[in-house]
Amino acid sequence: MASDPTQSVTHPVTRPSTAGALHARGERFLPLRQSAEMLTISLLAVCGAAALFSLLLLALGTPPGEFFELLWRGGFGTWFSLQNTLVRAAPLVFTALTVAIPAQLGLVVIGGEGALVLGGFAAACAALPFNGGGPTALVTLAMVAAALASGAAWIGLVGALRHFRGVNETISSLLMSYLAIALMNFFVEGPLRDPASPIKSSTRPIGDANMVGNLPGTSVHWGLAVSVALALVAWLLMRRTTFGFAARLTGGNLRAARAQGLPVGRLIVTACALAGACAGLAGYFEVAAVQGRANASLAAGYGFSGILVSFLARHNPLAIVPVAILVGGISAAGGLIQRRLDLPDATVLLLQGTLFVVLLASETLYGRFAIFRAARSAPGIEGD
Repeated sequence: MASDPTQSVTHPVTRPSTAGALHARGERFLPLRQSAEMLTISLLAVCGAAALFSLLLLALGTPPGEFFELLWRGGFGTWFSLQNTLVRAAPLVFTALTVAIPAQLGLVVIGGEGALVLGGFAAACAALPFNGGGPTALVTLAMVAAALASGAAWIGLVGALRHFRGVNETISSLLMSYLAIALMNFFVEGPLRDPASPIKSSTRPIGDANMVGNLPGTSVHWGLAVSVALALVAWLLMRRTTFGFAARLTGGNLRAARAQGLPVGRLIVTACALAGACAGLAGYFEVAAVQGRANASLAAGYGFSGILVSFLARHNPLAIVPVAILVGGISAAGGLIQRRLDLPDATVLLLQGTLFVVLLASETLYGRFAIFRAARSAPGIEGD
């Protein structure tokens, strides 16, 4: 039976060129969608952690509104508190980069605390032969070189163990952190102890002339500016260089990277060494800008807080800076909260821990929001 020519069915057809344009446009906005997804889920994690912590505060009989008001005031509410926050944020940026750089290769390195302590101790030791004097430029160069070298060697060893012996980098970096702290305590309380410091074991001071100054008009040392610049350099390294491309390819698929002939072992060791150098530099600034000598105060937990910062920033070096300021503000508010609400100073650490747990749980949300996903096919395309 012949079909009626007056009754025809038309199907919407998209030309291949149009489909290609739609696909190209979707790919062009993919980085924007990924950034929006990261920001949205991170904010949800922060809000979820705040909600859970509020339940704990209510159980303790503490008004959550007053707690978070004091948290804001102690971290950001005044110029004094903001400067205190920025001082605490500087080492957090360095130690977060210690986690973020190896993470590009799929490695979970959490040994920034040990590399920071060792870097600070090495920097202080490098200044000892000058007895608090000597040319400032020479002493500074020696201290920076010692901090960078010790941190790079310490975390670089983690990468070498991972590649050559198959040792899990998470476990080895954590255990080596405790080893680094023990080494520092041994020398500070023993052979290198300053007799003039009977109460708190310390090395001899590096000298006022060798201390790092503050940013103009503030009480924030230059370590903050260096950390921000280093975060930018790390982003450029990972996003705009062949090393960064090779590192991200290795992190995406290790077997594919080896099949392509990439030097996987060298990439792992180099990335870990660069990460350790960042933590070592944090140790230098803690000695040269804050403590003036090496002592037990170097193990202040910045390395462990840097893990939270890096994960909250999704290992993005640029996002690490604002997240470090946020976490630094939480830490800076601990004293005010303790005085006003009669809560332990460790309350802010509990808040950070809650935030980290919720953040890990929020990983399951990635890829579940349709608005952040690219269309699998252009609308109107039909198969033959």
